[in-house]
Amino acid sequence: MQRKGFSSGFRSLVVGVNTKVPLENGKHVTAINFDNAATTPPFVSVMREINKFAPWYSSIHRGTGYKSQLSSDIYEDSRKEVLDFVKADADYYTVIYVKNTTEAINKLSYRLYHNLKKGVILSTQMEHHSNDLPWRDKYCVRYLHTDRLGRISLKDLERKLRKYRGRVKLVALTGVSNVTGYINPIYQAAALAHKYKARILVDGAQLVPHCPVEMKQVGSPENIDFLVFSAHKMYAPFGVGVIIGPKKYFKKGGPEYMGGGTVKLVTLNKVIWDDAPHKEEAGTVNLMGVVALLAAMRTIKNIGIDQINRFERSLTDYALEKMRRIPDLKIYGDAENTGDKVGIIPFNIKGIPHQVVAQVLSQEGGIAVRNGCFCAQPYIQKLLCLSRNDIKRYIKDTQMLRPGMVRISFGLYNHFSEIDTLENMLRYIVENKEELIQKYQSMQAEST
Repeated sequence: MQRKGFSSGFRSLVVGVNTKVPLENGKHVTAINFDNAATTPPFVSVMREINKFAPWYSSIHRGTGYKSQLSSDIYEDSRKEVLDFVKADADYYTVIYVKNTTEAINKLSYRLYHNLKKGVILSTQMEHHSNDLPWRDKYCVRYLHTDRLGRISLKDLERKLRKYRGRVKLVALTGVSNVTGYINPIYQAAALAHKYKARILVDGAQLVPHCPVEMKQVGSPENIDFLVFSAHKMYAPFGVGVIIGPKKYFKKGGPEYMGGGTVKLVTLNKVIWDDAPHKEEAGTVNLMGVVALLAAMRTIKNIGIDQINRFERSLTDYALEKMRRIPDLKIYGDAENTGDKVGIIPFNIKGIPHQVVAQVLSQEGGIAVRNGCFCAQPYIQKLLCLSRNDIKRYIKDTQMLRPGMVRISFGLYNHFSEIDTLENMLRYIVENKEELIQKYQSMQAEST
């Protein structure tokens, strides 16, 4: 695999890349973080901006002090910068700050319920639970099928849009799968949704940090109606998420969270709600999180999202080339064609539980990965080819050990030498399966 033209220069942009962690044998090694799809460490620029702004931090909106006025200006002006980041029309869209993508979709499910009324939501089998469960108690939810490799079908999307004859109110689609890393064709999906008078929501949690994203021109068939994402997956882990959506959808009805900052007038008999976005941001807002988000966006913009995408894809290609040669290692999804994927690789090793693989990587190699179902259980069940009877057994006995996978996911600061270390550890696991299973299951039994 050619690595020319790619360097570890991005590492210096990220906090904690040289942190030592203890191993099971008492030694310490430099930590390797291959769990970036869950959350990312902060940029140096983010920490610098947080520390720089800290002396000026104050309450926003109604304070008359200088710091309060400054804080208010930064907070409100930030919305324009967020819109610019995804090339969204500031006259048409609003930006609402929440805790994370999960809260963003829950809020939208509540808000759209008051606007779209009864109807069908089209989701997919690959969705994170956060873009599935919030819709279930309010709408009739139907799911796009995935093929044997886990990709969705645009033909199935159009077939279902046609089948429901205008009753589909929203297509709720992840931009990138957090399990397989597939980049979904969101603009083609948007065009189909609009053709059948539906709207589209893109869960951008795994998309925005890795790929160029544009909302597209209002009125264009490819226009994205709603976009949500989290700062903590883009090197700003200070608890802020973002909703970008048309202002008109936030006019009707009161907020689901009520309190300070949400009203224009309150009497003992009447409440007049404020306009969006303010009525959707009850209580003291996370200004520090917004400052962190702005710093992260600026750093990503300075690097160039295309350059980030190319580098992370080179890491993925390099890792796949290594992993395909390891005996008894099964990669899920498409392990050959990476043109429509970000740096996420799910796998299992034959004959050894995914929990043990993850434990060995951490405790004997200092490598952080994630294992389990990644909050996408229906998708995992499909990829693992679980039968209905298998699933019934798990439903009947919720204490049964769950099937799952191991997932590695790259950030812009990871490096090829870390993948070499991973390869050596995986070969070690394959060659010592029985001994490692016995060792770690005994350790688990002792701890419980």
